[in-house]
Amino acid sequence: MTAPTHAASVVVATSPEELYDLVADVTRTGEWSPVCRACWWDEGASATPGAWFTGRNEVPGRTWETRSQVQVADRGREFSWLVGGSLVRWAFVLTPVEGGTLLTEEWEFLPAGLAFFAERYGEDAARQVEDRTRSAHEGIPATLAAIRRIAES
Repeated sequence: MTAPTHAASVVVATSPEELYDLVADVTRTGEWSPVCRACWWDEGASATPGAWFTGRNEVPGRTWETRSQVQVADRGREFSWLVGGSLVRWAFVLTPVEGGTLLTEEWEFLPAGLAFFAERYGEDAARQVEDRTRSAHEGIPATLAAIRRIAES
């Protein structure tokens, strides 16, 4: 099975540095994510590579928490993290453009994540991966729109 990926972008009328400061503050994730309701830094961590944070996610009929590790924390350029340290990669990539910043949100189910789902869900793994893929395709545009609204207000 090929690892599913998805990305989308939006132009936000603010500088890459100001926008980075917003998206790298994981404690604000609940303000824009349609699934993640809250995040907090583990053990006093902050937006630095290797730091861990926990997120509480909610969808109808299900609530769960994940731990994620910051992969890249490059102010004004990229903030990315790995769910479970190796399962799914999420990233915000920031590119300066005329009138502000092109904000791209990227999502990728990594090979370790596919193996984890195969072990955890067995014959239902493909459907579970498809559910997560659909959620990313629906959630990323909603997230980007909410971040733009917050950053430009």
